[in-house]
Amino acid sequence: MAATFRTSKQVFLLQALRSLVYPWVGGSGSTCCLCPLGAKRYLLTDSTVKLKEFQRKKVAVACNLPGTKETYLRKLEEKLTQNKLILKEELRTLLHLCASRDDVELAKHVIYRYHAENRNITLGEYKFGPLFMRLCYELDLEDSAVELIKDQHLRGFFSDSTSFNILMDMLFIKGKYKSALEVLIEMKNQDLKFNKDTYVLAFAICYKLNSPESFQICTTLREEALIKGEILSRRASCFAVALALNQNQLAKAISIFSQIMNPESIICTNLNNAYPGGKDEPREPERWRQ
Repeated sequence: MAATFRTSKQVFLLQALRSLVYPWVGGSGSTCCLCPLGAKRYLLTDSTVKLKEFQRKKVAVACNLPGTKETYLRKLEEKLTQNKLILKEELRTLLHLCASRDDVELAKHVIYRYHAENRNITLGEYKFGPLFMRLCYELDLEDSAVELIKDQHLRGFFSDSTSFNILMDMLFIKGKYKSALEVLIEMKNQDLKFNKDTYVLAFAICYKLNSPESFQICTTLREEALIKGEILSRRASCFAVALALNQNQLAKAISIFSQIMNPESIICTNLNNAYPGGKDEPREPERWRQ
């Protein structure tokens, strides 16, 4: 009986979770109540990824380039060979001209040279990290992006949350959740500030991995965020709830869920009646109020 009740209660909580995150889905219509949470395309919005804006800029740069692209790339190769200074505008133009894996390989060499020459210049400096990530996003070169963002020789080049967020989103879409977690850990190791998008990505990645380790990471990140006074989005918290349920941590799921809902709401009242204090075995309520 207890097992049956626990299962029905989890289903109820998952249904409430779905209606909370995706109001237009409602309580029916899908055979899997977590399908909306598993959607791959909407962790980051276009306003963050800015892929279309980047592509429009690429067209403009190519049209305004004096001479041919081949000539420009060849001159940069000569600069590398002759150990000449790489200018900021040269790197920015190069990243907008890249259209193939070979082009990106050249860009990587230029990035290493540029960063070696400018690693101590940070005040007001242009952020190339998001630009490179958008390029890798466009060309499906997530492995190259991971290689560079984890390279200690480039520490400081990707000094913004946007670069890490775009890469984690890219890896999430490709189903490379372990690599995405490694990028998240690298971001934390570099002491970069997490924003709301980061927490959504982090909890979604942990949810997809669905292991005791990922549950612990999710729990730790969430607790640290709350201690710092961070405001977690409802969507991030819903991923944390879903992961807790998948790991049979029902008390934790109810605790998180209750924090993002009005404690006076019918849903929270039903949950607290069924699982008082979040510690004891659930008891059958007199009636689940809908």
